[in-house]
Amino acid sequence: MKLLIPVLLISVFLISISCTNDLNATNNAPSPTAPPIVDALVPASSSEPFKQLTADDIVEAHESVLRDIYTKVTPSVVHILAITGTDNSDWTAPSQGEGSGFVWDLNGHIVTNFHVVDGAETVIVTFWDGTQEPAIVLGQDPFSDLAVLKVNSESISLFPVRVGDDDSVYVGDLAIAIGHPFRQRHTMTSGIISALGRTRPSGTTQFSIPDVIQTDAPINPGNSGGPLLNRLGEVIGINTQIISSGSGTNSGIGFAVPISIAKRVIPSLIEERGYEYGWLGITGINLTPLQAKQLSLPETTKGVYVHSVIAGSPADEAGLLPSSDPSTYTDKQFPEGGSIIISIDGEPVTGMDQLISYLVRITRPGDTITLGVIDDEGERIETEAILGVRPDVLP
Repeated sequence: MKLLIPVLLISVFLISISCTNDLNATNNAPSPTAPPIVDALVPASSSEPFKQLTADDIVEAHESVLRDIYTKVTPSVVHILAITGTDNSDWTAPSQGEGSGFVWDLNGHIVTNFHVVDGAETVIVTFWDGTQEPAIVLGQDPFSDLAVLKVNSESISLFPVRVGDDDSVYVGDLAIAIGHPFRQRHTMTSGIISALGRTRPSGTTQFSIPDVIQTDAPINPGNSGGPLLNRLGEVIGINTQIISSGSGTNSGIGFAVPISIAKRVIPSLIEERGYEYGWLGITGINLTPLQAKQLSLPETTKGVYVHSVIAGSPADEAGLLPSSDPSTYTDKQFPEGGSIIISIDGEPVTGMDQLISYLVRITRPGDTITLGVIDDEGERIETEAILGVRPDVLP
């Protein structure tokens, strides 16, 4: 598998417990009756209204949730083998990449990462029961690192995933990954949601993916394209990247494309074989208090400082100004003269991450947006921009 390298709640008292084999072995060993570790009371029966929870009760409940998720979701998770270079006339062996994916619907649509199947000439999908089916790459979106495969739905039993909602995900929630790391079929790992709202480079384009979910649930080569799940067994993200110390293996920080983006992109990949994003045509940086002060603005001013504007882009036509040549400002820490975007359609913009998120989540090509801007004279104005189609490569 080609892994990109730069690249919820049972209860509060459940999240901090790690279910390892050593702990299971300890729990199964004879031991004196331990005192309760919490003062939690639950109804037991009509004659015995409350029961005090013990450490064993808590661990058993945690294990029960994980077992239930694994049992229900595993039939939906597939292994993907992507083969390129099948023409051996030049005596070169074919290249193989591996990853994970999951059943999206009963029509034979499989969701995975774009980078798992990018350039593949042959794709083989292996289902939970060992059944193998050839697949075609139906639609691809390198910007979100998502792809949809199609298999013959009449020859196999399909078990679609339950799709969740990442808007209800919080840091600290239980996070579970099921996939095929290092060719170890149907492996489940667990952890927590360790951060939200990350903006990550897509790895295959010049654009970034917004609102990425960060987790410490171990994700390794082979997990790409597999589901990230909440405590209900619902998909909240598609595992896509890790940060590694250089070994190519997990260092405790993994990333998943949020399901909210997948909900927008995947139907379009199925129906139209692709997805078009609204495009403004700028590069920008987050305005810091120091920069605001250097521009004679209140230090509390937040927004996106426009660094460059692509000629002929919607931003250019809307009158947004790029910053001046930094070589002419040797006594400044950054160039001057650019527009500062402080709102979009009435929503405050605090930084580039928020601007990208709005454009991806809310807008489509042809939409007219209203930008609140501080111009190069320090005046607050509004300007409209008609969004274009995001290009594959920036001019």
